[in-house]
Amino acid sequence: MVFSSLLFLFVFLPAFLTIYYLTPVRWRNITALAGSYFFYAWGAPQFVFILLASSIIDYILSRFIYKTEKKKIPLAISLVLNICLLGVFKYANFFVGEFNNILEVFGFQGAHWTYIALPIGISFFTFQKISYMVDVYRGTTKPARNVFDFLLYVALFPQLIAGPIVRYHDIAAQLKKRRHSLEKVFEGIYRFCIGLGKKVLIANVVGEVADKIFALGNPDMTVSFAWVGIIAYALQIYFDFAGYSDMAIGLGKMMGFDFLENFNCPYVSQSITEFWRRWHISLSRFMREYLYIPLGGNRVSQNRTYINAWIIFLISGLWHGAAWTFVVWGVYNGLFISLDKMFWSKLSKKIPKIINILITFFFVLIGWVFFRSETFVQAGHYLQSMFGFVSSTTNILWVDVIVNRGWIVFGLGLLFSFIPGFKLYDIVIEKLRARRQGYARIFVKACITGIILALSVLSLANASFNPFIYFRF
Repeated sequence: MVFSSLLFLFVFLPAFLTIYYLTPVRWRNITALAGSYFFYAWGAPQFVFILLASSIIDYILSRFIYKTEKKKIPLAISLVLNICLLGVFKYANFFVGEFNNILEVFGFQGAHWTYIALPIGISFFTFQKISYMVDVYRGTTKPARNVFDFLLYVALFPQLIAGPIVRYHDIAAQLKKRRHSLEKVFEGIYRFCIGLGKKVLIANVVGEVADKIFALGNPDMTVSFAWVGIIAYALQIYFDFAGYSDMAIGLGKMMGFDFLENFNCPYVSQSITEFWRRWHISLSRFMREYLYIPLGGNRVSQNRTYINAWIIFLISGLWHGAAWTFVVWGVYNGLFISLDKMFWSKLSKKIPKIINILITFFFVLIGWVFFRSETFVQAGHYLQSMFGFVSSTTNILWVDVIVNRGWIVFGLGLLFSFIPGFKLYDIVIEKLRARRQGYARIFVKACITGIILALSVLSLANASFNPFIYFRF
């Protein structure tokens, strides 16, 4: 069950919210917990036990960390269990496959292996549990007051499948007591519909364009096709994931929770370093607080700082997927982070803002080629096509790849992605924020919500299955 499905919009969500608000306040955490496990079981019933058992084990170990002096032992047990769990389910197929490929090169028969299915959301809830255990160890937060609060923290359905990665101390107080109001529910519905529109009305449309172009063979891939295809994919992955994050934040507000933002107009970044401050903010924060700083961060020698950055992005690449293309994508980003630290952050200050934005977007697009491609061969061919190194003899017309609606959405996607980079946007937003929340503003938001919801529902009624990109991670 995905947020952008008619089943979720018109069956699960109304039923859940009705039961949730009919439940006495003191029992609403239990209702939210039951609803979250039902939501997870709907899509992955065979993995519910793994989520439940691993969460209970971590809760017990966190109590030992808090009460005993030998804190490192229960922390180490938890880290090993979580990393092994992630390793087996997410990476075992990949490493066994690579090992078998090596054996076959030397003439040996590959080892027999039964494919292991990937539990939905395991990358996100594993990192979330690790952050909790480390924070308890550091004394940043106290353990959850009871096992039900901890289970809810891990399994809360708005952010369970694809984040944002929520730190326990950010919502610990909200698990005990949070504000429920009609105003907050309205804000949640508005935010949810904004995210739904990003996903259904933009990401799904440009995603079809990207899929068609990436499916073209070498003779059919022209330079213009290649550039439109990778830009379409850049728009797809942004509006898809940012849309999911908006929906998660909106759903949280409907339940009284306030989650931190996960995206902040990343394509107006003037460097790759800034891009990662704006893109998937919760993952970047996790990598910084729980990996980069423990490795020494910026407090070590300059060379070690560069190495630390590469390690972080290597892990980030592997976290996104069990494939060498993801590893290269991670190393690629680590390279530009290092270049920023070496000289680019100073040099870029002498360059006009719009040029910096375009340069950064160019290099982000090159990285997305590796992220989208399934093999190095596909990535290599695509890059060659982008820069005209492959001659094309195609008879395919633009209308076979993208229709009028696609062009309109493509243009709107670019507009919404880059307009925050202009001064006028900041002025308008500042004035809107300064204005009081009057009836006129509420009416406008209600109209926007209704229009986006209606258009999204019409689109979903005529669409095929449309999973979120980050569900695969």
